Amino acid sequence: MAPLQYDFVIVGGGSAGSALANRLSADPANKVLVLEAGRSDYPWDVFIQMPAALTYPIGSRFYDWKYESEPEPHMGGRRIYHARGKVLGGSSSINGMIFQRGNPMDYERWAADPGMETWDYAHCLPYFRRMENCLAADPDDEFRGHDGPLVLERGPATNPLFTAFQKATEEAGYAPTDDVNGYRQEGFAKFDRNVHRGRRLSASKAYLKPVRRRPDLTVRTRAFVTRVLFEGKKAVGVEYQRGKGALQQVHAKEVILCGGAINSPQLLQLSGVGNARELGALGIDVVHDLPGVGENLQDHLEVYIQYACKQPVSMQPYLAKWRAPFIGLQWLFRKGPAATNHFEAGGFARSNEDVDYPNLMFHFLPIAVRYDGSVPAGGHGYQVHVGPMYSDAIGSVKIKSRDPREHPALRFNYLSTEQDRREWVEAIRVARKLLNQPALAPFNDGEISPGPSVETDQEILDWVAKDGETALHPSCTCKMGPATDETAVVDPTSMRVHGVEGLRVVDASVMPYVTNGNIYAPVMMIAEKAADLILGKEPLAPSKAAYYRHRDAQKQAG
Repeated sequence: MAPLQYDFVIVGGGSAGSALANRLSADPANKVLVLEAGRSDYPWDVFIQMPAALTYPIGSRFYDWKYESEPEPHMGGRRIYHARGKVLGGSSSINGMIFQRGNPMDYERWAADPGMETWDYAHCLPYFRRMENCLAADPDDEFRGHDGPLVLERGPATNPLFTAFQKATEEAGYAPTDDVNGYRQEGFAKFDRNVHRGRRLSASKAYLKPVRRRPDLTVRTRAFVTRVLFEGKKAVGVEYQRGKGALQQVHAKEVILCGGAINSPQLLQLSGVGNARELGALGIDVVHDLPGVGENLQDHLEVYIQYACKQPVSMQPYLAKWRAPFIGLQWLFRKGPAATNHFEAGGFARSNEDVDYPNLMFHFLPIAVRYDGSVPAGGHGYQVHVGPMYSDAIGSVKIKSRDPREHPALRFNYLSTEQDRREWVEAIRVARKLLNQPALAPFNDGEISPGPSVETDQEILDWVAKDGETALHPSCTCKMGPATDETAVVDPTSMRVHGVEGLRVVDASVMPYVTNGNIYAPVMMIAEKAADLILGKEPLAPSKAAYYRHRDAQKQAG
């Protein structure tokens, strides 16, 4: 039997894949197939639908690819656990639901590279606006959208610890801002989040669910793609397997990889696109020598700085198992502590005067708890998550064999550079400065982690090496850039993979540099913009909105 023929096969039904599937199938003439290796995001699955249950899917083979890094040389040889969503909606179905666009100057940095002129902030902002419905923004706010599929709620941040933290940031000399995704990112504010009416709003729920009945759209879950099929240098389809069934083939005019910064370079390499010398050593037939595939890996490392709380006002009691039935009942009515992701406020700050825009991000939580759900000994507590936002530590994603089910080697090289180590020391000192202001004194019962024994620069670095966790923002492993750049993988004007036909990549891997903040929002923006490029539509007109620049503000003040 001849393989089925589609116009577009999208590999990966995660964040970018969900958005693309919606936009490409809007034209009934386009026959679109989405292949997702994970399970469906069932509406009855409380672990992914309940915002506060976000610690449960991570580490579970039912939802998570469960990656680990190679031993990190600057972190005592630790293997850093790295969760990635293995479910429809991808990592947007298991992440912290925090919506951060990054700083406008992130995109100016992108656009400064050769061939990247159409990825500056002016060209990206219209796509940020198109995709969102920001409930907290004024109707005439030129930075925010009001009719997109991604409904954004702003964290209420009503717990007294939030109020005290916000005041403490001002006492420490950091200005508040109205909206970290608006005119001014720098400062502290309530955060936007992908939560709507007490439920997680993943990319799948926002983009796929409303259009699943389109006759030209097919979504196939538990479909594990093993390679891209080529005729010469032209991609003509993919091979995949469902469960333990036989390998199947499907043909398409276009193959679009949306597997993310780990899976997309892995699949390219398995299919013969990558560093020819490395692929040849594994016995893989080389389709095209493209040395940038899997290089340039970037991420954010973070730590939690935890304090004990004098007053019984934290969210700690809600962790008690006996409360679960009552909290669950409240959640059914879209209320209570389970209806929030808890990351309701935080902000962005510069740790030194050398940087042009903020290099630190803070998330404040009125509870002391780790991603895996573990809590410190003792009662009430609170914490900030902090880490440098644009570390110059660069790693790689490389397959180890021809087996598509073997996880690739992930090397992040955290703490490997002078800049990274310097900014980590600064990050801890700024966090402590914030958390020891008078506004928090009524609640401050002493630092739990790292604790007073960690004080010198070296002690701080040793602690970060021992305690740091990934913020789960892997990116940049198939970076955009012109064909003249031997490290580039994807053409920024079309999202096509250099040197081959019929193959594109649209996900976090195409970023040239990781953005300053959580990466979900930028990934969705990339998908929205890519949809227009793929369909040959006129791109949205660039925005003329002027945004805050610290250096300009300094000059005006001086």
